[in-house]
Amino acid sequence: MTSKLFGLLGAAGYIAPRHLDAIQATGNELVVACDPCDSVGVLDRYSLSTQFLPNETAFSAFLRRRQRDASVRPIEYVSICTPNHLHPEHCRLAMREHAHVICEKPLALTPAALDELAMLELRTERRIYTILQLRVDERLLALRERLLTERGGPREHDVVLTYLTGRGPWYQASWKGDPEKSGGIATNIGIHLFDLLLWLFGPARRERVYLSDQKRMSGMLELERAKVRWFLSVDPADVARSSGEMRGFTHRSLVVDGESLDFSDGFGGLHASVYGSILAGRGLGIDDARPSVELTHRLKRLPLAALDGDAHDMCRRA
Repeated sequence: MTSKLFGLLGAAGYIAPRHLDAIQATGNELVVACDPCDSVGVLDRYSLSTQFLPNETAFSAFLRRRQRDASVRPIEYVSICTPNHLHPEHCRLAMREHAHVICEKPLALTPAALDELAMLELRTERRIYTILQLRVDERLLALRERLLTERGGPREHDVVLTYLTGRGPWYQASWKGDPEKSGGIATNIGIHLFDLLLWLFGPARRERVYLSDQKRMSGMLELERAKVRWFLSVDPADVARSSGEMRGFTHRSLVVDGESLDFSDGFGGLHASVYGSILAGRGLGIDDARPSVELTHRLKRLPLAALDGDAHDMCRRA
């Protein structure tokens, strides 16, 4: 099978190496990368011939030239690793130049932006794929299969979701600390986990938020098949209380009916699995991403609810 040709937007960012790994692991070629920051020496680990461009205008023009030059193959996919608020704009850029898109989470910060991207797919006949890598984690696939085939049919489960990951002062000083750019805690660190909950337990019926600030957020979800207490934090003090360590520790856990699944070790290698699925025609797109985008959009707009007994105990322990 002929390798696919890729471009990449956001080459200097934190998540870019996972996409670079995935492009290489699936036997494809990164032809061009773009970022306004030129600290992109990481590219040399993958190729010494990848073109580097410092702005979107040059990147767009490069894609257009490749489309018009019959002597070279066009760029077929653009991977987007840029700040969250730029994702729709960069999806549009790639699709205008006739490329399919593989975009980091979230595809957009609002349902309305997703609607616009869906219309663009129809007009351009190009697809937008997203990275929902928890859906290809073997442990979580096994859990979903067990839930779907449990004896006696579907029932309501008691679930606790916890994600604590300490971040230093840089976090609030960067785009990640600006809710207008990142979507806030619920979107920036939570959207994968909310997607996971909806995928495992069905649509949301009711939502409550008990705590919400720049570093922490907690609440309750009543899903079709589960009642979920959840807590998200980038505050190092929360990590310290949980682990006894101030640095280098992330705690992610999902407790279902008292049975804990810990995935604090991260999701290494899953981007390559997602890329493989996309290139094999089984990729996840706008319709798959929509439920979690709609949920986080609602959560950010909810007034704070009074703490009930369970919620108060969860916040106190965290």
